[in-house]
Amino acid sequence: MRNLALLGTRLVVGSYLAVHGAQKLFGTFGGSGLDKTGAGFDRIGLRPGRPMAIAAGVSELGGGVLTAAGIADPAGPLAIMGAMSVAATTHRAKGPLNARGGFELPLTNLAAAATLAAVGPGKYRIGPSLPRPLAAAGAVGGGLLAAGLVARMLTAPPPAPANPADREE
Repeated sequence: MRNLALLGTRLVVGSYLAVHGAQKLFGTFGGSGLDKTGAGFDRIGLRPGRPMAIAAGVSELGGGVLTAAGIADPAGPLAIMGAMSVAATTHRAKGPLNARGGFELPLTNLAAAATLAAVGPGKYRIGPSLPRPLAAAGAVGGGLLAAGLVARMLTAPPPAPANPADREE
């Protein structure tokens, strides 16, 4: 039963994150695509927006595929954790609930990915796990990268209003 629960969790979390990454990168599944996503990242302080959008989309798409398949565990959940750390921080000002655009969903995805990283993919998977030293290096490197992105976003100056009439005098 445990292995079926892990498979189900991996398939749901991994598939949704893969789709979310594809929305950013390619505009598929009703997504905005790279140019609009990059512009949005610029607006929230993740600059330069387009390269940051590529990093987020690749982390979500790649992490989602690896998680769903159970390949190279824990690389997939670690990639998702990094992307969701930045996403949760992005939504912090809107509060904890998703109904107001808050951080509920990224935090839930982060928690599910952390659980999968901690317990492993279970018996039903396509490929082997990463060797421990490589997995540890990936966790440390990814954590530092996510921390750097969060710090960058938190310290970025607010964007200038798009409309000059919106500027305060």
